Amino acid sequence: MTNPIIKITVKDFGVMTAELYPEKAPKTVANFLKLAESGFFSGLIFHRVIKGFMIQGGGYTEDMGDTDAESIKGEFKANGFMQNDLKHTRGVLSMARTSDPDSASSQFFVMHMDAPHLDAQYAGFGKLTDGFDVLDAIASVKTGNYGWYMQDVPKTPVVIESIEVVSK
Repeated sequence: MTNPIIKITVKDFGVMTAELYPEKAPKTVANFLKLAESGFFSGLIFHRVIKGFMIQGGGYTEDMGDTDAESIKGEFKANGFMQNDLKHTRGVLSMARTSDPDSASSQFFVMHMDAPHLDAQYAGFGKLTDGFDVLDAIASVKTGNYGWYMQDVPKTPVVIESIEVVSK
């Protein structure tokens, strides 16, 4: 059985390719694939970028309107899901969430550098196989605050043109 492959095309930056791991986080991968196949991510942005840490997207439009997707159970060890042992190393895809462990929906992040403090606390579900230059370029954009409540927002929107499921 081969793992699903996705292609994340980012306007003016290029393409990142990733392999997803349903054996580590089956509901997370199924949810992500469903959203990708429906075109949910097209036109959304990477709204939080912290060089040396991660880039986060999948929740906001270019004009900072938020999107809504169904929440799923958090598939990580601290939430009682023991089979997910994926470490948050450079290139790993993981689900963003609030303090509620079962609040992940569509927002995901890609690790720019290793962050072991996230291990077992967030649902890692894939890893880049190509496009690390694109990840580095996005991680290097100028950022600032958006209002009083959101920090590390790119000054120029970093737009996800599409997330395509290459193979399942």
